[in-house]
Amino acid sequence: MQDMIELHDISHHFDTASERIGLFQGLSCTIRANETLAIVGPSGAGKSSLLSIAAGLEVPAGGTVCFTIDGVPVDALTMRANSGFIFQQFHLMPELDAIGNLALPLRLKGNRHAFDIAALWLDKIGLKDRARHRPHQLSGGEQQRIAVTRAFVTAPRFIFADEPTGNLDMHTSESVAELMFGCARETGCGLVIVTHSKPLARRADASLHLSAGRLEAAA
Repeated sequence: MQDMIELHDISHHFDTASERIGLFQGLSCTIRANETLAIVGPSGAGKSSLLSIAAGLEVPAGGTVCFTIDGVPVDALTMRANSGFIFQQFHLMPELDAIGNLALPLRLKGNRHAFDIAALWLDKIGLKDRARHRPHQLSGGEQQRIAVTRAFVTAPRFIFADEPTGNLDMHTSESVAELMFGCARETGCGLVIVTHSKPLARRADASLHLSAGRLEAAA
């Protein structure tokens, strides 16, 4: 059955002490599992807000968001429980080693095989020998590889990534992008990425450009 997220006539804004600043209005699109989508555009256009709304993390100022899992409508809480998240900052737990960070989301879901599954993923991404290293003992690229893998380890229906390679050099960015898109293909989940990187956006099945409050297919 189809997993999808449908945005209908979405609008959003934020308020400062002196004014209301509109980000976008009248945006509509459909995001499906088994597809990869990049959202590009200038800073301040509202890309991260759009991503948060699509993920069910934020409620739009106007319009509706419909979430469907296995063909059945679900609420935002259920969508979040079936999603993984990747950020520019790695957000690894400093007190946990690499395998502990990977096992954490599985443990939170009560999976008794959390560490066995985490060990398999570490081996898959070539970091088996770093299993007992804490984040401060890992390179930036290694930390982001752990963060990317952590998002996929619970077999989510959708992954939402906000500037996932923004803090990485070109070579490391390529490696992380290859991992991210490879995992998406392997697991069949939907992958939505906000990025300023044209090479990263070109890897996606489709790209949308958000600018001046409008969302259009990117050239």
